[in-house]
Amino acid sequence: MRANRADINSTTSWTYNHAPMLAYWNNSFYLEYLSNPIGEHIAPGQTLLQSSKDGYNWSEPVVIFPPYKVPDGFVKPGKTDTAKNNYAVMHQRFGFYTSKAGKLYALAYYGIVLGQKDDPNDGNGIGRVIREIKSDGTFGSIHFLRYNHAFNESNTEYPFYKSSGEKELIVACEEILNTPLLMMQTVEEADRNDPLIPLQKDFKAFNYYRLNDGRVVGLWKYALTSISKDNGRTWQYNPTRAPGFVNANAKIWGQRTSDKKYATVYNPSEFRWPLAVSVSDDGLKYKNLLLINGEISSMRYGGAYKSYGPQYVRGIQEMDGKPPDGNMWVTYSMNKADMWVSKIPVPVKEREVRHINENFGNASVLNNWNIYSPIWCRTEVADNKLVLNDSDPFDYAKAERVFPIVKRVAIEFSITPKQSKNGILEIELTDAKGIPCLRIILDSTGSILTKQGYRNKSIGKYNTDETINFKIELNTVTRFYTVSINGGKPNNNLCFAPVVSVGRILFRTGSTRRFPNADTPTDQDYDLPGADRREKGAVFQIHYLKTKAL
Repeated sequence: MRANRADINSTTSWTYNHAPMLAYWNNSFYLEYLSNPIGEHIAPGQTLLQSSKDGYNWSEPVVIFPPYKVPDGFVKPGKTDTAKNNYAVMHQRFGFYTSKAGKLYALAYYGIVLGQKDDPNDGNGIGRVIREIKSDGTFGSIHFLRYNHAFNESNTEYPFYKSSGEKELIVACEEILNTPLLMMQTVEEADRNDPLIPLQKDFKAFNYYRLNDGRVVGLWKYALTSISKDNGRTWQYNPTRAPGFVNANAKIWGQRTSDKKYATVYNPSEFRWPLAVSVSDDGLKYKNLLLINGEISSMRYGGAYKSYGPQYVRGIQEMDGKPPDGNMWVTYSMNKADMWVSKIPVPVKEREVRHINENFGNASVLNNWNIYSPIWCRTEVADNKLVLNDSDPFDYAKAERVFPIVKRVAIEFSITPKQSKNGILEIELTDAKGIPCLRIILDSTGSILTKQGYRNKSIGKYNTDETINFKIELNTVTRFYTVSINGGKPNNNLCFAPVVSVGRILFRTGSTRRFPNADTPTDQDYDLPGADRREKGAVFQIHYLKTKAL
């Protein structure tokens, strides 16, 4: 979902969107997220729902929990700010529950913010709501699952679940309330003395997975962990930071994967970027750290507490379905504005051991690539080609292929640009960590360039709809490489940066980004110029890729 304030009649026009959740049910993915007009904890708030059959193509968001009016005259204990024409904001740590009867329910929470520095998660909100998602795409009625202390059925707009007369809904609600591992996820918003919450302490964004011996590993923000032997009723020790995990005030997601291993997904820094995955054989000892999304798209719209980066990751809870492909799927927000989904193939593969000889006659070959595919910059296989589309002035499409790490390599590929007067394509060879040593550019004037230190060097021209065949031979020891275009004489060049070896090639419809960085101010309170605009589209088709050690 790409937020765009210009879409004034659309559910995507609100530009603070965050805290997505994911489920798989009825052969479809479901994604829920909360939304405010501009910034965090600034009313009104609502919760939206999207669905997808394949995880790539998603429906337009629909409102599943609409804005809720706070009763006039409401005052929080110990405060003086009084509600007058105020609306609630939403905050939830789990958004789906699939009942034992196989029904899918969406959940959300209405909190209250009155005045500056007020907190919707102080135990003084309205309450948690629930609604059935039906297989035909319609929804059941909204009911309250659990109230905060100042509210009940007499002073709220939606009925209590016990009054619904819907037997299956009542049973599902009781299942939730009697499952400590679910109630633990409500601790921040619930009454501070709620007896159904096992660990009534200020540990945030709980999730869990099960070990082979039946014990449960709990995970919280700051990479805090503990273990339970009784399904979350009690915990062996006070949640403690997991050794070796670098994580700040952002969510961490853990799960058992379909190959009987374990994975955690989180931001391994003091910032909310990048997004990475670590894998474990036993769920206790983790052994690597691999990139899922290292991009930070431009924050088109500023707002209160809008952190940069791919953040607040969540996967699919154990009762909320298993995609038939056996892969790991996670969702997260980008810059607290746009909704993203990543598919991580299982088993999680760290290296490529065979050189590449690929065309795109079968779309499944895309599983071998790392792709970055925004809404306005789709990366896809179409008509037996890998196609990069770009009409977004603030983002780009990217496709990256890992090959065996070598010091000397020959690489061949062909590209058909569908235009020659707009758009750009950059091609880079990088080392195993993504540090580039050479770059070839198809620029917006029909020129083919290569980066030579500070300057770009012209090595040819290209025309609309004419296929260009490239052959690159690189020696990282000498730093020299040659480029042959359409079988022509090799052009000799020097790498603009030294690397010990190379192991990736990437194709990107834009220039590399270096913003934000560790010194960038935390909050962006401004919109970018022309934040709503869309550019004329550019399309680049890749026909094949071959690599060979020299």
